[in-house]
Amino acid sequence: MNQIGLRNRHVPSVILAALVVLALVSVVAPPVLAAGGEASLIVPDLGHVTFGGVGGRALLMWGLVVCVMGLVFGMVIFSQLKNLPVHASMREISELIYETCKTYLITQGKFLLILEAFIGVIIVLYFGVLLKLDAMKVLIILLFSLIGIGGSYGVAWFGMRINTFANSRTAFASLGGKPFPVYAIPLKAGMSVGMLLISVELFLMLCILLFIPGDYAGPCFIGFAIGESLGAAALRIAGGIFTKIADIGSDLMKIVFNIKEDDARNPGVIADCTGDNAGDSVGPSADGFETYGVTGVALISFILLAVREPAVQVQLLVWIFVMRVLMIVASGASYLINDGIARARFGAATRMNFEAPLTSLVWITSVVSVMLTYVASYALVRDLGDGSLWWKLSTVITCGTLAGAIIPELVKVFTSTKSRHVREVVTSAREGGASLDILSGFVAGNFSAYWLGMAIVVLMGIAYAISTAGLASLMVAPAVFAFGLVAFGFLGMGPVTIAVDSYGPVTDNAQSVFELSLIEQVPGIRQEIKRTYGFDVNFENAKHLLEENDGTGNTFKATAKPVLIGTAVVGATTMIFSIIVLLTHGLSQNLDKLSLLHPPFLLGLITGGAMIYWFTGAATQAVTTGAYRAVEFIKANIKLEGVTKASVADSKKVVEICTQYAQKGMFNIFLTVFFATLAFAFLEPYFFIGYLISIALFGLFQAVFMANAGGAWDNAKKIVEVDLKEKGTPLHAATVVGDTVGDPFKDTSSVAMNPIIKFTTLFGLLAVELAVTLTAEQGAGLSLFLAALFFAVSVVFVWRSFYAMRIGGGAPAKVETRRVGAVARGSK
Repeated sequence: MNQIGLRNRHVPSVILAALVVLALVSVVAPPVLAAGGEASLIVPDLGHVTFGGVGGRALLMWGLVVCVMGLVFGMVIFSQLKNLPVHASMREISELIYETCKTYLITQGKFLLILEAFIGVIIVLYFGVLLKLDAMKVLIILLFSLIGIGGSYGVAWFGMRINTFANSRTAFASLGGKPFPVYAIPLKAGMSVGMLLISVELFLMLCILLFIPGDYAGPCFIGFAIGESLGAAALRIAGGIFTKIADIGSDLMKIVFNIKEDDARNPGVIADCTGDNAGDSVGPSADGFETYGVTGVALISFILLAVREPAVQVQLLVWIFVMRVLMIVASGASYLINDGIARARFGAATRMNFEAPLTSLVWITSVVSVMLTYVASYALVRDLGDGSLWWKLSTVITCGTLAGAIIPELVKVFTSTKSRHVREVVTSAREGGASLDILSGFVAGNFSAYWLGMAIVVLMGIAYAISTAGLASLMVAPAVFAFGLVAFGFLGMGPVTIAVDSYGPVTDNAQSVFELSLIEQVPGIRQEIKRTYGFDVNFENAKHLLEENDGTGNTFKATAKPVLIGTAVVGATTMIFSIIVLLTHGLSQNLDKLSLLHPPFLLGLITGGAMIYWFTGAATQAVTTGAYRAVEFIKANIKLEGVTKASVADSKKVVEICTQYAQKGMFNIFLTVFFATLAFAFLEPYFFIGYLISIALFGLFQAVFMANAGGAWDNAKKIVEVDLKEKGTPLHAATVVGDTVGDPFKDTSSVAMNPIIKFTTLFGLLAVELAVTLTAEQGAGLSLFLAALFFAVSVVFVWRSFYAMRIGGGAPAKVETRRVGAVARGSK
């Protein structure tokens, strides 16, 4: 293993040499005469414009109060869940899961600080050395990049903590035989995460807007967004690799040893539970925090660059942030309304469709959000432009809000346990085994990408059409602003989107906690529960409810992924435009270079596609190698005779293997992205624009295809286990194989494209300006030299992401396979 660990002594020296060269060049470069781009973004005085007699600044101060209320909402739910009844055997397992998750997150936190050092170097070189900003301003920008990382990391920790005690409470609630608590507890946990996450993120952005001087605010927003993206990218990539190594390692034991799901004797199950939180709680929480922030920064940058009049800038900024505040109110109110309806319908039921109340929550929130959009727009900006823009802007946002509800419906068509597509995967697997199972899942993923792509085109097309009706009088490129508002609308239901996404890891863990607790084997357990909690236990019914609800969790995890990736692409469009405005001096020069007739632009488009396919392969390679090592260890150490559960030491060893390969994969991927972004920005700015556009578009469809194909394979297995009750059959084995193929599809490669796209675009703002400035002052030769140097460094990490991660990189693979096979047969 050491041969493929982080032990290559030449790598740090390569990185250091590259950064030293950049530092030396920056020192000798003359200062920029007029700071451009984000360094010159000045937020106007918000108090100079009034809204119904209230100054913009005073209005947004009330937004801080609403954010605090949203934070309190999340913490109250946190407290309620923690105080729910739970049996000691289940609480013990959930606390063990929490301890392993905590160890993982502490390790990732240290790693994040290392990665921040790379970004910090660029920030200091660009703002401090090249733009000659005073040291205090550079320190503030660095501070806000750290705050961005801390925000992503903090909400990720909170999501992991609440999910790791909601899982045992859900498992215990299932013993009562009623489905409603099994649904209500995971959703409560999700709403707690969603409300706290969005409230904290908005609070921090409002603080920058309200309390940081206007000439500092622009760079601080950029620093904050880069920090968010760095945190989200690292946690998403590492979490996605970790969870799928553990999941595959655990799942394959069902076939190898013909044991049940989450068998306590399997040392991979604790790692799988940790991975559920690392990949499906930590990653999405950080991702949602970053997505919400970066979309806001993209719109702020656009408004400050493209809108001519300062008064109009203030009107639009205040309008956007008031709308964000109201979205918190809409989500909280919609949750309470939906909870009352669901409780009345299903509170006393013995069977329920778990998907129904989650679907109604999404639609209720969508309708409430749309209504508030029009009301607030009329109240705030009815005098904007010719007097009709308030409803036009509201309609554009509504396109995004509807997308946030329509896209999940389309995703369910291809991933739900009730979907004909998923049932066709099962039918294919019954006659054709794993081969046809996999092929059928590919079909579902491809068709889903078609329909989701068409839906996004239609909604963005409507936004474009509306943008042509008067917005041009206020700004340049109004269509780009409209696209940014669509992304804003996507996130209009932010807390609810996060809530239904967080529902999945709780339901998945609840099933595992039930099995690992061995509660059925506790002496006198039925009498104890009857005496202490006042109800009779039906273990078989409880297991059925947990398994069925897990299928719903799978479905709604799948629905959130295209919403986040769609937001990344649409939001990146707005940010790319900000770069274009800088390069073309306000769209007045070099517009001919944004064309296929300009060869570097075309080459950039091709390069972006190549990078997306490298990323897909590199992330999957890390999972493959790590899963091989995990399976190898589990086969050699699993004990099925004379024990009731795996040793804690063996379980922790599997967690260690998962962590090692997650870090290795993340390190290689992140540094490839980092140095490739520098290389392509220095090569040619319009090449870089083509590159950014390409990774957004290739990434969109690759991510949607992979996420939904993986969701189809996952729930095909769930149908076999829950509806058909055919565990241990050849059909079950075939669907397990399909699910292990889908694991890195849906939870590693696809989901990490979102923060990767946004980090590249945001970091690209700094990189391309640094490159353009050096080219202007030092000549093209120096830029080409740096491009070649940075590209060479990126290729080192591309090489490491494949060849240094090969399974055969350690001891001879054939010898290991024979030894492990012999041990496995002996254990069996």
